[in-house]
Amino acid sequence: TGKMAPAGGSGGGRGLWVPLAVLARGGAVLALTEQYPAGGVLKQELRRQRQGGGGGCGSAGEWAERGGAECDSSFLHFHESDCDIGASSSCESVLSLNTEKILSQAKLLAEQKRFPFATDNDNTNEELAIAYVLIGNSLYDEAIRHFSTMLQEEPELVSAIYGRGIAYGKKGLHDMKNAELALFELSRVISLEPDHPEVFEQRAEILSPLGRISEALSDLTKAIQLQPSARLYRHRGTLYFISEDYATAHEDFQRSLELNKNQPIAMLYKGLTYFHRGLLKEAIESFKEALKQKADFIDAYKSLGQAYRELGNFDAATESFQKALLLNQNHVQTLQLKGMMLYHHGSLDEALKNFKRCLQLEPYNEVCQYMKGLSHVAMGQFYEGIKAQTKVMLNDPLPGQKASPEYLKVKYLREYSRYLHAHLDTPLTEYNIDIDLPGNFKDHWAKNLPFLIENYEEQPGLQPHIKDVLFQNFESYKPDVQELICVADHLGSMMQYETPGFLPNKRIHRAMGLATLEVMQAVQRTWANSKVRMNGKTRLMQWRDMFDIAVKWRRIADPDQPVLWLDQMPARSLSRGFNNHINLIRGQVINMRYLEYFEKILHFIKDRILVYHGANNPKGLLEVREALEKVHKVEDLLPIMKFNSKTRDGFTVNTKVPSLKDQGKEYDGFTITITGDKVGNILFSVETQTTEERTQLYHAEIDALYKDLTAKGKILILSAELGEVDAVCNLILSLVYYFYNLMPLSRGSSVIAYSVIMGALMASGKEVSGKIPKGKLVDFEAMTAPGSEAFSKIARSWMNLKSISPSYKSLPSVSETFPTLRTMIEVLNTDSSHCLKKTIVVV
Repeated sequence: TGKMAPAGGSGGGRGLWVPLAVLARGGAVLALTEQYPAGGVLKQELRRQRQGGGGGCGSAGEWAERGGAECDSSFLHFHESDCDIGASSSCESVLSLNTEKILSQAKLLAEQKRFPFATDNDNTNEELAIAYVLIGNSLYDEAIRHFSTMLQEEPELVSAIYGRGIAYGKKGLHDMKNAELALFELSRVISLEPDHPEVFEQRAEILSPLGRISEALSDLTKAIQLQPSARLYRHRGTLYFISEDYATAHEDFQRSLELNKNQPIAMLYKGLTYFHRGLLKEAIESFKEALKQKADFIDAYKSLGQAYRELGNFDAATESFQKALLLNQNHVQTLQLKGMMLYHHGSLDEALKNFKRCLQLEPYNEVCQYMKGLSHVAMGQFYEGIKAQTKVMLNDPLPGQKASPEYLKVKYLREYSRYLHAHLDTPLTEYNIDIDLPGNFKDHWAKNLPFLIENYEEQPGLQPHIKDVLFQNFESYKPDVQELICVADHLGSMMQYETPGFLPNKRIHRAMGLATLEVMQAVQRTWANSKVRMNGKTRLMQWRDMFDIAVKWRRIADPDQPVLWLDQMPARSLSRGFNNHINLIRGQVINMRYLEYFEKILHFIKDRILVYHGANNPKGLLEVREALEKVHKVEDLLPIMKFNSKTRDGFTVNTKVPSLKDQGKEYDGFTITITGDKVGNILFSVETQTTEERTQLYHAEIDALYKDLTAKGKILILSAELGEVDAVCNLILSLVYYFYNLMPLSRGSSVIAYSVIMGALMASGKEVSGKIPKGKLVDFEAMTAPGSEAFSKIARSWMNLKSISPSYKSLPSVSETFPTLRTMIEVLNTDSSHCLKKTIVVV
């Protein structure tokens, strides 16, 4: 997350005189600057909204939106004058300290007893009021001196102790001494007057920015017990939100809204508690509700845009981001989020405009700087790209500060960018990224580790004779190549998942469409006994070469993601095992992408638990079976762990993948892990472990299938009998079934394998005409299928295979048309909106 500019400062500087309008009871004296660690997708929310956010009514930041009726604490409510701080000369007279005015303000305040803990003594009240007015004028040291003088005479004067605590807090919590003194004074007030909710609230305001969240929560709980209010529930909900306890936060925002329904901020936060739990549709409803209450609520539009983006609804997200930017064209967070979405939609030019605008407003925004560098490199503009990357690298974290994700990734991207630039014009058939990049570099990059690689030799800098990639007009391609591009766009769109969390990426569509066509052409050549040129050698194509065609296109479509073969990692890394890890539920956060598979995995786990108890705990089997019948959700499994002391904290279950080569033999599939704590936070995850031994077993299976496939393919080319086509189709799907269960790549396995399925099927004369059904993920279908035949059956049910159109035969060779990285990047950059205008010949 980028460094956000504060939303609003907290009052003026020292020596600044701001007249006080003393209003009806209430209002916060304290407007502390709070900053929270920003974890999760929309955590920047808090950083920005709560900077300047104080405790009572009408304070400068997040808590500013309060209905008057709710301001029921006995805090002061200071109103700023019309004078802009440091503005025109008409304001200058105000800036001199006007003793007379301070005294008259104090007199009024004292007469009306409009300050905390007023006494029965008029003289004392007037003295106290003077100090409170000094606080209102940002003269904190003077106020502290004034209160201290009074406390020398009357050490237990509660109002003076309280006021001095407030003044220390206002001086600034960046100095721990002020914070400690403020806490000390407020704690003294509580010991003398334990029944005043506002003091607990005020103490929570000081504790929370110090990171002492649990203490702040217990203070707010005490305040709520004394006198519940919409504000207190909202305040406490926000702290639960920061603690990632979204369910409890949601309850507090709900209670707050029941007490005062017109609170756009609380409604926004309620939406965010849904968002962070993966409940996107509910989040969208809450954000819309917040916008009904406050039509110009930029943060609600921005959050709505982000929720639509997570759902994969590009148009609705764009509209929401646009509305936020119409309200404020300089809203950095929206520019950043919109830019990120455009990048992942494959609209790199548009994304760049947003990142550049973001950097004009906030030159040190690491996210925008990193994404600007990435967008340039993806488009082949290496000089600009590396310049931006270097700026991110110079942004070293301070001692003890956590490095940002961008800082961690940027050195890998810069090294990879240099490598790509050096190979822009080398024929793709003559080198291999997996072999060229150093082993430790690949290992660290794939695992997202800090760039600490012993004896690492940097890639050479950019060579001036290699020019950047220039933009190619669609019309500059020959008509048959234009046709090739349009067909690729169509084929790529057939691979799109219709599942929340998958944003359509037209750049990936085109890349994988071209990969499909290149696989088709390479497989046809192989079945006709022609050799291919790969990695500097001419030979008959092996199964890995076939996948490497798709890997090559997937890599260049998004250079941010390390798409690397795990078995080409250093031996040391493999011997430890290399895990592809997916969290399905972490704490209260549900991964929307995999919801469709929860039930399937749950059934599998229940079966395995019964098998386990049948073997190890036959006496308790009936009790376990009865308990399992009540299990309908993953979290219902947690109590069952107590049936076995070994699994008290959780358990892991392995799926099994049956061998086709050796009947009766099974391989390890993926591991399901469930652990839970007393609070009900669970970790429900799946991972595949790539060890050398497991890889060899799967490779033997894939080798045997590929050998069969090549033999059958050769027969098929000579005689197109239906039975042969069917056998070839099953062999292709079986081969990919093992590929999916092996998960041999660090990223991108899913779309790479699907483009191989489509390309190899086309080589056999069959074309996929059906889209992947809503909610289905091909890799998870393979991983949760009981065997390769079951997977083939499921896949064929939606693929709707038809005979291929003869026009595919006349398309030019993909590998000859795009023989270098430069030509690949050019074709991914070119605008193909013309494809929509002319009907695609291949249907």
